[in-house]
Amino acid sequence: GAFNDISLSLMPGASEAEVIFQLDQALEIYGGLGAVGRDNQISHKFISSEIDQLSAQAIIMPSIFLGIAAFLLNLLLSRLVSTQRDQIAVIKAFGYDNLAVCFHYLKLVMVVVLVGAILGTGLGGWLGAGMTRLYADFYHFPILRYEIRPAVLITALLVSAGASVLGAFLAVRRAVTLPPAEAMRPEPPATFRPTVVEKLGLQQWFSAPSRIILRNLERRPIQGLMSIVGLTVAVAILVVGRYFTDAMDAIVDIQFRTIQREDITLVFNAPLSAQAQFDLYHLPGVMRAEPFRVVPARMRFGHYNKLTGITGVEPTSEPRQLLDSQQRPVTLPPEGLVLSAKLADLLQAELGDRITVEVLEGARPHRTVTVTGIFDELVGISAYMDIHALNRLMREGLTLSGAYLQVDARQQSKLYSQLKQTPAVASVALRQTTIDQFEDIIGQSMAGFTVVLIGFASVIAFGVVYNAARIALSERGRELATLRIIGFTRAEIAYILLGEQAVLLAIAIPAGFALGFGLAALMTRLYDWELFRFPLVITPASYAFAFVVIMVAAVVSGAIIRRQLNQLDLVAVLKTRE
Repeated sequence: GAFNDISLSLMPGASEAEVIFQLDQALEIYGGLGAVGRDNQISHKFISSEIDQLSAQAIIMPSIFLGIAAFLLNLLLSRLVSTQRDQIAVIKAFGYDNLAVCFHYLKLVMVVVLVGAILGTGLGGWLGAGMTRLYADFYHFPILRYEIRPAVLITALLVSAGASVLGAFLAVRRAVTLPPAEAMRPEPPATFRPTVVEKLGLQQWFSAPSRIILRNLERRPIQGLMSIVGLTVAVAILVVGRYFTDAMDAIVDIQFRTIQREDITLVFNAPLSAQAQFDLYHLPGVMRAEPFRVVPARMRFGHYNKLTGITGVEPTSEPRQLLDSQQRPVTLPPEGLVLSAKLADLLQAELGDRITVEVLEGARPHRTVTVTGIFDELVGISAYMDIHALNRLMREGLTLSGAYLQVDARQQSKLYSQLKQTPAVASVALRQTTIDQFEDIIGQSMAGFTVVLIGFASVIAFGVVYNAARIALSERGRELATLRIIGFTRAEIAYILLGEQAVLLAIAIPAGFALGFGLAALMTRLYDWELFRFPLVITPASYAFAFVVIMVAAVVSGAIIRRQLNQLDLVAVLKTRE
């Protein structure tokens, strides 16, 4: 009837702190290590951290997408107002007031919002149900249903409508304030003046089509800037989408292949003497056995406290190296405590501070230890000491809680089976199994989000590139047709139109890389959990991926526009609109 672990469910309204206090008092004489509340359970930390991360992303990512949508709506309505200025003048001359004209265009915006809301609700429900199934599978929830609450749906609709109206505001304002007498006249031609290239006397280095491209870009800087902003955001989102994969790969590589180089981590069910280290060499396949000592403790500094443990390792450990997030070696001093940066932050402790350590095993002594080192670690919140210093702190001889084993791969299965049958062994952790589980739980849980993020970014990239080129064609159809008639070839007018987009793209791509890096730096703050922290790592392959996707969008858009250019009716375009 013996047991060494118990889980409790509390009644509604019960005080968790009071229950923990009573449990510790009752179980202290039996060697209890101290009760742990839900907040300190790993399963709870995983799920609560995921929820915090999703909450942050639910604000950041939709804000970016809604900003792009507002930008595209502004382009659309600006073009409509430009082409319908004479019609606006006529209906205002017939007596329609500004409010009627305003509502006319806002109703068009609301139609776009309504169609988008219907499609978005369906797509959001499908993605939400898929994510719910993903969490239910990974975390083994017995019941986890996905529901779209009316309040959430209404909020989404209002926010989308607000972003759309905001994006259309400038264009609608232009339509409302247009005097009828002025609107009935054609738009005045643009003011032409020498470009910067011509002022510098460099025009001989550029062909006539190239000078036309530069002149048009200088003539409409705001329109070009808006296109650059849209493309920059699309590239940045693509970089961020790949950043999650890069960060996960970096954590696995640094933590589980560089720091944890042991094949097996062995933990005893009670601290053993130094003789246990020599006994391990008699097991099959063991080539190296390095001891470690773990002391469960509650650390206190001021009014801050944290339930964790002190790990004592050999200062010159080979199987388990101490490295910071930059993979620089961390040296354990002969005395004192070395904290991970996250634990030091939770305790608000700095170098030289003296921390109270309440040991939760044996006689449960209270000790005071000086912080002699702080380093940034990617996984967990840890405190380290030289194993010999920790033994002295506990006033014991050389004692070990477990060992890091390097074994012959050919005998690993045999050794694992034997260890599982050994009574003194509490747990056996295989490094490769740990890697697989970490990638399975963390990596795959983010895979769906990453795919969705990249998919939306690709759509935004194509939408911005195509809309910019299509609107440029619509606005400059008469100009391009005139150039065709005076002798320019189809290839040359295609170069003029698409060349502008190429220049904007050339500016937007490096700007998108910089913005993506900045957003990734922001993500490192969002993923600053106790369980693990995301490093700021973006590989060249991620930049290459973003470049390829944006270029594919540009090439496809350019091919569509080039086809429309080839089908341009010169006579119809040159006719004066009545």
